[in-house]
Amino acid sequence: MSPVEFGRGVLTDERDALARLADGLGEPFAAAVATLRAAPRVVCTGVGKSGHIARKMAGTLASTGTPSSFMHAAEAVHGDLGMIAPGDAVILYTHSGETDEIVRLFPSIRDIGGTTLLITGRPESSAGRAADLVLDTG
Repeated sequence: MSPVEFGRGVLTDERDALARLADGLGEPFAAAVATLRAAPRVVCTGVGKSGHIARKMAGTLASTGTPSSFMHAAEAVHGDLGMIAPGDAVILYTHSGETDEIVRLFPSIRDIGGTTLLITGRPESSAGRAADLVLDTG
């Protein structure tokens, strides 16, 4: 396979994945948008590759005027949960929905008064069952 054929195949696969994602948008997406718009601040969290995505999202939100910050999920239990205030929206990123550092955060975020929005490939996971809102990227 030539590099051009390979590149076209990748782009075709990505186009098809975006179309499936667009077809799946519905009430959960609308609820997530309303939650984020109403929140005084957004905290994004994750670990590993999901943590990199969360950090980029926090930066993107901040650059578009939404008060936001990144909280590493593993550091949260060591004092960083203080970054979250009542009314904040917390976006948690985990593909599997079983990442221990993420799953452990839900009770504390709820106790603080934050709203949890999970972005995952497995909405039926432990994190999916614990979240207030779930966006399925599967």
